[in-house]
Amino acid sequence: MTKGGMESVEVFTSEGKGRGLKAQKEFLPGDVIFAEPAYAAVVFDSLTHVICHTCFKRQERLHRCGQCKFAYYCDRTCQRAAWLNHKNECSAIKKHGKAPSENIRLAARIMWKIEREGSGLAEGCLVSIDDLQNHVDNFGEEEKKELRADVESFLEFWPPQSQQFGMQYISHIFGVINCNGFTLSDQRGLQAVGVGIFPNLCQANHDCWPNCTVIFNNGNHEAVRSMFHTQMRIELRALSKISPGDELTVSYVDFLNVSEERRKQLKKQYYFDCACEHCKKQIKDDLMLAVKEGESKPSAETVKEVIQFSKDMLEKINKARMEGLYHEVVKLCRECLKKQEPVLGDTNIYLLRILSIASEVLSYLQMFEEAADYAKRMVDGYLKIYHPNNAQLGMAVMRAGVTHWHAGLIEAGHGLICKAYAILLITHGPSHPITKDLEVMRVQSEMELRMFQQNEFMYYKMREAALKNQKIQVMPEPSNETSPSLFHKKE
Repeated sequence: MTKGGMESVEVFTSEGKGRGLKAQKEFLPGDVIFAEPAYAAVVFDSLTHVICHTCFKRQERLHRCGQCKFAYYCDRTCQRAAWLNHKNECSAIKKHGKAPSENIRLAARIMWKIEREGSGLAEGCLVSIDDLQNHVDNFGEEEKKELRADVESFLEFWPPQSQQFGMQYISHIFGVINCNGFTLSDQRGLQAVGVGIFPNLCQANHDCWPNCTVIFNNGNHEAVRSMFHTQMRIELRALSKISPGDELTVSYVDFLNVSEERRKQLKKQYYFDCACEHCKKQIKDDLMLAVKEGESKPSAETVKEVIQFSKDMLEKINKARMEGLYHEVVKLCRECLKKQEPVLGDTNIYLLRILSIASEVLSYLQMFEEAADYAKRMVDGYLKIYHPNNAQLGMAVMRAGVTHWHAGLIEAGHGLICKAYAILLITHGPSHPITKDLEVMRVQSEMELRMFQQNEFMYYKMREAALKNQKIQVMPEPSNETSPSLFHKKE
């Protein structure tokens, strides 16, 4: 079964998985298999005043809706584009007195779209909202309690003059949101800022080593009347060569976890037992739990002790990050690394997690040389574990390259930036804002590298003079969250 704009894929019954998507033609790495606009999407409660409610870009100055005083937009173009979806919401917020939570707002937007267009197949959709999985029957007691609270809050917010829906159908919509809500990120891909429903994407099954990746593209709303105008959408992109008839898979969770932990996470959040090749054969688990080899190989008891110490320290580190105590974070990371380094291997996930946090926080504190050392070790480990075209790997390599550039390590910095650019060309495509930024960095670092190779002394003199004549560039504040997950789960 195919539908307009989706001719390159087909819905089929995947053995042991239910519905799935398969390719109708050959795709090469980096090819866009399909792009899909959101059926409905909302900004997270905590970010409603700093993120545009149309394109989900982070902006310094936003225009507020004059009616409900709740929604914010980049400009009049984004505000006009949002009106169809915001009109009913605007009126309901004014009557209710305040905006409800993100889950309630998303459910309401879905219901208003159903009221306008019906619940059948929407244009370009392979499946209807009614046919999406809700997994309500799999909910535990706590989830059922939250569902009842959401339904109650929805009924308080839902206007009496709008089409009325039964309790069972409302529960279905909340179930759909719970297990199919896709995480939306800002234009730099660094922070999760919202959640949306994309019916076609929901048909792609999970694999821990997938052949596709999903990227959120905020679109280009500035060029509204030109050929360059594009709308907010997700893009399903090929990571490797895909032949006609191959199932299209994406990863619902970060691969940087041993197979047992990934399976637990998938069972808890998505209600299925992962039977992918990497889980069944525990591929790369040995790397992720690696210990030092050779004459000084530690005992099993020592390894167990260090891993428990690492887990305890990660809790303290995350607490300090949440409180913005970044010098304390660095102190704790150094203490943890001192304990880990004689025992854990270079690809051990507990070591890599500490290296990642340390490099990010040290960069923010302008301590670039130490940050670059940790970033290089982190990337070397990631390259042995992740799929070579993994988006999170590309982002990590990019950050490491920028850190090396700030540290004045132009040769290593340029090499890392080029490596990241090659990965992101496949995962994000050449027109994505992140890839465009990286292309500028690549060209600049290449120019600086030529200068460095011609006259090293002169290069550092010119660099020093250039840095003196500009404001200190502060690196982005470390995020308190891990890399955004593919699908958003209500906390």
